[in-house]
Amino acid sequence: MLTRHLGDLDLAEDALQDAFAIALESWPRTGVPANPDGWLVTVARRRATDSIRRQRSYHDKLRLVAASEAVDDVATAADGQLSGVDDDRLRLVFTCCHPALAQEAQVALALRHLCGPTTAEAARLFLIPVPTMAARLTRAKKKIAAARIPYRIPSDAELPERLSGVLAVVYLLFTEGYAASGGDGPVRAELTERAIGMGRLITDLMPDQSEVAGLLALMLLQDARREARVDDGGRLVLLSDQDRSRWDRGRITEGLTLLDRALADPGPHRAGGDRRRACDGSGGGRHRLVGDRRLV
Repeated sequence: MLTRHLGDLDLAEDALQDAFAIALESWPRTGVPANPDGWLVTVARRRATDSIRRQRSYHDKLRLVAASEAVDDVATAADGQLSGVDDDRLRLVFTCCHPALAQEAQVALALRHLCGPTTAEAARLFLIPVPTMAARLTRAKKKIAAARIPYRIPSDAELPERLSGVLAVVYLLFTEGYAASGGDGPVRAELTERAIGMGRLITDLMPDQSEVAGLLALMLLQDARREARVDDGGRLVLLSDQDRSRWDRGRITEGLTLLDRALADPGPHRAGGDRRRACDGSGGGRHRLVGDRRLV
């Protein structure tokens, strides 16, 4: 909402961070307000206005901020009516995946600003140097500003053209959780859970998309082995050495059901072969868990 009003992602992010800092100081004394979201947006908007006023080169933006003072939560309600996406984070991911941006820019923006990975972690996921990722993010923001691309939650009719970028965001978020580049261990469960949760939301939103069902199946089948992938010392355990009694059978069942749905689609994503042997570790396929080629 702030970015839409200000037209500047960096300014909105900085202003909201200031608002959170102020909340941490004032709320313990005054109590949490009845509408904390509205409180934060109001304070952030005022901070952004003050920042713009201090910079003469932003006079045009100041007029935009002044005009935005007249915009209230009706705009947000209208967005909700146009879009069937109920989850705030997922709505913002769809917003970032604007077709006017190259997909690599869409995915980088959404990962870095909405999903949790740092710039360095995002760079690792893209297999590029950190300065290259930082430059990519900067260019994307500049293009948004120069082309006046609106930060507007897309309608249901606009979701399919953004789906590919959104799925890439979810997949890379899961990858960072599955094979963490930072943190205290090789697995970041909070990121894999976040990615799976987003995958479930997209599946509910677009149940006829086989690619969505296939991605969620992949994540569930991989994550089903989470408890067996790491030993007591925090070291990765090879697939052949894992205690399969610790695998999450509920997730395996859910994943196989979704995989059946995806394979029933006669479209280009259909794959051949015996998917159960490839996914549940039975028979000759026991070391061929789907997608598990580079990492165990």
